[in-house]
Amino acid sequence: MPKREIYLLSPRSLSPETIAVAFAKTSRSPESFREIAAELTDEKSAQFHEKWVVGYGHASVAEHAILHIALENVSRVAIEAIESNRLASYTEKSTRYQKWGSDDFTIPPELENHPLKDEFAATVRMLFDTYARSLEPVKSLVTKNAPRRENESDEAYDRRIRSQYVDACRFILPAAANANVGMTANGRVIENTIRKMLSHPLAEVRQIGEEFKREAKGEIPTLVKYADATPYLTESLRDLAGLSLPPAEQKSMFCELIDYDEYGEEKILAAALYRFSGVPYLQALRAVRNAPDPQRRQWAESLLGRLTKYDIPLRELEYATFTFDLLMDQGAYAEFKRHRMMTQTPQRLTCGLGYATPRRIVEAGFEAEYRAAMDAATETWRKLADFNPDVAQYVVPNGYNRRVLASFNLRTAYHFCQLRSAANAHFSIRKIAQRVAEEIRRVHPLLGEFMFVKDDESWRDVDEGYFA
Repeated sequence: MPKREIYLLSPRSLSPETIAVAFAKTSRSPESFREIAAELTDEKSAQFHEKWVVGYGHASVAEHAILHIALENVSRVAIEAIESNRLASYTEKSTRYQKWGSDDFTIPPELENHPLKDEFAATVRMLFDTYARSLEPVKSLVTKNAPRRENESDEAYDRRIRSQYVDACRFILPAAANANVGMTANGRVIENTIRKMLSHPLAEVRQIGEEFKREAKGEIPTLVKYADATPYLTESLRDLAGLSLPPAEQKSMFCELIDYDEYGEEKILAAALYRFSGVPYLQALRAVRNAPDPQRRQWAESLLGRLTKYDIPLRELEYATFTFDLLMDQGAYAEFKRHRMMTQTPQRLTCGLGYATPRRIVEAGFEAEYRAAMDAATETWRKLADFNPDVAQYVVPNGYNRRVLASFNLRTAYHFCQLRSAANAHFSIRKIAQRVAEEIRRVHPLLGEFMFVKDDESWRDVDEGYFA
């Protein structure tokens, strides 16, 4: 019997393209991965990719080439374009734990030599200045409610309370604020990322796409050599942006469940039975539908009763889906967008949907300055929107509301609601998570009750306790 072996093909000795070819060749070669890799050179690997990936479209081979790309001093607007790929990993500079200087922002290239450039820069600096001045009064308020512990150092104390006061003050920061983000992705995702960025309506994103491609070509030259802007993306996005509907006829809830699978619980239980029964799915579904409630409860317990907060539910939970129309402040959306195992359609960031006001801003006596800053941002946004609504996004502060349509399955809902309802989550996203969980439990009470959601707080508690 051959000896089992498990080992790394290390990027310290092999290029990403060579590793990808070594894995690809195993489908037709009896040799070990080591033997295949030993026969390869960068030139031979490039020839393989040119023939099979580029020529014949076997793009899955490119998924074995992994890159780690660092992007620094890009705007929060650009971050959204960078992080719009589902199958990649990102870590970005946090607005909860870091500080910004008065010049830590991006001026959109579209404003170069434009009469609104100076007003844009002045408005953004005003927002940064207001943010900086808000920190001390809100921090003083927090320290009254969270006194220093015995023998606690200044550093440890500030670390413990920092997120509490910054969580309120960050509502003032504009989308032009710079951030750093680290991205890990495979060659197939990298190529798609470049195509999307080069096709983007914003010049900053297109410039990042060019630099991104240049850096990627240093490691996977063959896999990204044909990554360019595509007419499908550029022209389709332009046409859709030119369409318009009448103004909203009525106000909507901040979280509306607009569509769900009425028979989702039955489908999930039937799928769980199907896995082990050996019967056709429709037979399993009929069995669930004809079963009395105690039997269904027993099946649900078998499926989810042993679940702990450290476990990932079985994939059968993916057979029920939900679609929500959400209205949340931009700071909350910055966290919501990281949940990429769902389909999200965000509307353009605007000042047209009003803004949220954190209760701590009011209680710290900073409300007048806060509202003055938000209103000033609105005035500049209006002028910019007349010129270019995409460029106008840069001046919008985190506190302004944004709509996003989101569709996801119950398995994803379990993860989202548990993570974002936790006590250490920002209160804006806690409100969304609690409301989503409440709606799912309303329509699917049998399986919804097994979700790990912070039970001593509701979305109403968050709304009353953290928003003015």
